[in-house]
This record gives sequence, structure tokens and C-alpha cells, in this order.
Amino acid sequence: MAIVCKSPAEIEKMRQSGRVVRQVLDHLRTLVAPGVTTMDLERAAEQKMKDLGAKPAFKGYFDYPCVLCTSVNEEIVHGIPSEKRTLNAGDIVSVDCGVVLDGYYGDAAITVPVGDEITPELRKLLEVTEQSLYRGIEKARIGNSVSDIGGAVQEYVEAAGFSVVREFVGHGIGTKLHEEPQVPNYRSGGPNPRLREGMVLAIEPMVNYGKPETRVLSDKWTAVTADGSYSAHFEHCVAVTRDGPVILTE
Repeated sequence: MAIVCKSPAEIEKMRQSGRVVRQVLDHLRTLVAPGVTTMDLERAAEQKMKDLGAKPAFKGYFDYPCVLCTSVNEEIVHGIPSEKRTLNAGDIVSVDCGVVLDGYYGDAAITVPVGDEITPELRKLLEVTEQSLYRGIEKARIGNSVSDIGGAVQEYVEAAGFSVVREFVGHGIGTKLHEEPQVPNYRSGGPNPRLREGMVLAIEPMVNYGKPETRVLSDKWTAVTADGSYSAHFEHCVAVTRDGPVILTE
């Protein structure tokens, strides 16, 4: 499948969908607290999307059942919201949200501490993961390659003593949730296209406190760290423009 470059008008539409995603995530961040369930977050997100006139991107995608992915502690991505999953003080929860508005997709993720008392080690994991996202975004420039993004993420994460997930990667985005190219968070030996004006990329480091290996639970969705260590996830949609990278989900 070919890489689709977007016109300035299309990028503006994606900025609108990105703005909705950000408003949903900002709202959910205020709700994360001990005693809240991940299904509480799901319901709040669904209502907020409706209020903002957007449709959920994830629900029904390959039969995924919810509008959010909520991944707690050792869960990396694709955790399914549940009434049974209650957040406790000291947990971390990664919230991944996507919408479609006027035919264009927006997709972003944050990892939020539950309560005020997460450990210094976990706080560092969150800070390094979020900073690694911005290191990757900085490389989203015309003439650079996809692996320049992944290399910047990997170097920053590994220098801090953490590891980058290999099995799940970022992606192009536009009129589909997942478009070409894939955007690994490490220097990959795979396809390595040059970045061109109008490409829009969902850059999303997933960083483990321990080793990089993963496994998928019996629900066929939830990916967890193989060693049980905690994992963090941050994501932005970024347009490659002649003026440099432009974040569409801020």
C-alpha cells in the first residue's frame, strides 16, 4: 500500500480530529483516581466524543469492543475497559484514544499516574517515555527517514535504562486509522522510507521498565510485558511539513 501525503486542507481536517482526541484525553486525565474503573473512563470518553460530534475510531475495528484502550501497569497496549478493573493508588494507566471526524482520523495516548504516590522509578518511566516521543517527533522532518524517528526514541529510552517494545509500532494515519508507513520505535532493518511533505504519522513509543519482550493475553487483545514489569505509552499524530514537524493532537 502506498504512502498517502496529505494536502494542507487535509492536514487542517486532521488537526480538528486531533483536537477532539486531546479534549477527550484531557477530560479523562481529570477522572483518573483510586476507585475509578477503566469502564468509568470508557463511558466518559464515549459521551465526550458524542458531545464533540466525533465517532470512535477503535470500536468495531477488527471487532474491538470499546472506544478506548486502557492498559494498567504491566499492560502495554490494547487493554479492554472493564467494570472489574479498578484503579488503585500507585498504579499507572495508559489511555489510548482515537476518533474520526469528517472522514479523518486522530489518535493519541497518555499514561497517567493514579493518585499522588507513584514510585520515583515509575515517575521516571513516564517522563522518559513522554520525552522519547518528543525526541522522535523532532526527527519527523522532510528528508529524514522513518528509522531516524525510531532511532531517536530508542537511544533516549535505552540511555535511561529502559527498553522499547518491538512488536507494536506507530503508523501512518489519515482517512484510515492505520496507513503506511509503519513507524517502529527503534532502528529497524525493515522498510525505511524517506519522509515527504504531507505525510502524517502516529508516533507512539511503548516503553517497558524491564525487558522488551511481550505476550498477548487470552482476550486476544491485551498485550503485557513478558516479565511483568510496568509499561508506559505516549502518542501524538504529527504532520511532516516544510516548516518542520507539526503536532496535530496537542
